[in-house]
Amino acid sequence: MRTFILYVRQFRSAFQHRRYSFLSDLSRRQKVSGNWQTSDASKPLHNAGIARYLLPVSMVTRNLVTDSAIVANGVKEVSRAGPLVEYDRRIAEGELVDGDNCQVGTLRELQRLYDDLVMSANACSLDRYAASEKAGRSRWLWSRFIPQSSYSPVKGLYLYGGVGTGKTMLMDLFFNQLPDSWRKRRIHFHDFMLDVHSRLQRHKGVADPLEVVAGEISDEAVLLCLDEFMVTDVADALILNRLFRHLFSNGCILVSTSNRAPDKLYEGGLQRDLFLPFISTLKERCIIHEIGSSIDYRKMTSAEQGFYFIEKDASGLVKQKFQYLIGEHTAVPQEVEVVMGRKLQVPLGANGCAYFPFEDLCDKPLGAADYFGLFKKFHTLALEGVPIFGLHNRSAAYRFVTLVDVMYENKGRLLCTAEGSPLQLFERIVTIADAQNMAPRTSSRSRKNDDFDLCVDNELGFAKDRTISRLTEMNSKEYLEQHAAMLAEKQLSQDDGDEKALQA
Repeated sequence: MRTFILYVRQFRSAFQHRRYSFLSDLSRRQKVSGNWQTSDASKPLHNAGIARYLLPVSMVTRNLVTDSAIVANGVKEVSRAGPLVEYDRRIAEGELVDGDNCQVGTLRELQRLYDDLVMSANACSLDRYAASEKAGRSRWLWSRFIPQSSYSPVKGLYLYGGVGTGKTMLMDLFFNQLPDSWRKRRIHFHDFMLDVHSRLQRHKGVADPLEVVAGEISDEAVLLCLDEFMVTDVADALILNRLFRHLFSNGCILVSTSNRAPDKLYEGGLQRDLFLPFISTLKERCIIHEIGSSIDYRKMTSAEQGFYFIEKDASGLVKQKFQYLIGEHTAVPQEVEVVMGRKLQVPLGANGCAYFPFEDLCDKPLGAADYFGLFKKFHTLALEGVPIFGLHNRSAAYRFVTLVDVMYENKGRLLCTAEGSPLQLFERIVTIADAQNMAPRTSSRSRKNDDFDLCVDNELGFAKDRTISRLTEMNSKEYLEQHAAMLAEKQLSQDDGDEKALQA
């Protein structure tokens, strides 16, 4: 009976979607004959159209449902056309660079997923207003006695590729096109795992806390969009298989970006044999798609406009710039609340700016949780004394990579002194393949001339390119303008809140 009801819902959803698409297409055919055009019939769309590279005509007419509406909980919501059409709009308006076939190929996959989700929205229980809380509690109760699984009829998507290829931008473009009423969540992988560990701590003593945590997450969000999927921590590696087995069994759909192919995740990690079943599960529940591109879009920005200083004796300059950023405020030691009851000591902080010597932030046993806590309170970091990384300070290099990831995710601003350019900082960090390709010893190149500080580490070797790329972008004029706009928006929102509080 339950299967029959799900079938009827799927059929109804598909029928409604096709009806909307037909009416929308009919309306456009009356306005336009043959060519893709804007609302002004005299102006053709930039790029001669989506039809050049998008989808077959039968699919395009199904996708473009901008004139249709979906009613959820009595509220009329205009449906959107999907990531592919939005991408073309941004190119037409000059917001994005045209001509990257690799990004277009990825967008086809995202558009396919978008269409599948719209068609199966009811079957996947995506709409939070249509989903019954009572049914959710009932499912949880019955699962205590009768093992159940309800895999989603829609497969997710795992996007991987080199740095700066636009993976995060494309996933965000897809995510923002989905209806606001859907149970969806977009989060950085580091932040997601911190949330998982925090929930596990709360459910300590339960027979299977991972099952309870997976139940909570899947009740909150059916569609999980995880950015920068990267497994380096053995604690994360050991729980991922069981966690996602429960999530997928509860109907969750995963969309993820990563620098690593699934088979390369946690390569060389401790007890990796216990992690391998997760890779099989990932391949079973997601379509794997590689983004290939020779362009690093982060490095196309106007670099060398920021606060990255290479001078060895630049300590006084950093403090002077830090003082300039905090203005009339006085910097004093502060304390930051971190998840699971921990606290991070900030040497100096004021007006949203925090100052740290490198060793205080990256030589101590800190991690992503501490850095997320830091950037929840501060928007600017002054970091003094970033060293050249090698075998002797590999742990600090891992922390610095995580710090940059968290800072970039939170659109933080970096003011720092370093012993070299971003590229020079990681010159001694290489992958196993890089090490094997190095020139062999000869009579003129003996062992005594080898670089004994060379660090051969696959995870760090792959992560370094992302960090170099992000440091380059964070030092650009465009990034700093976005940071300033974010601060202005936050200030405006705070002022509005204060005004409403006074009126109340």
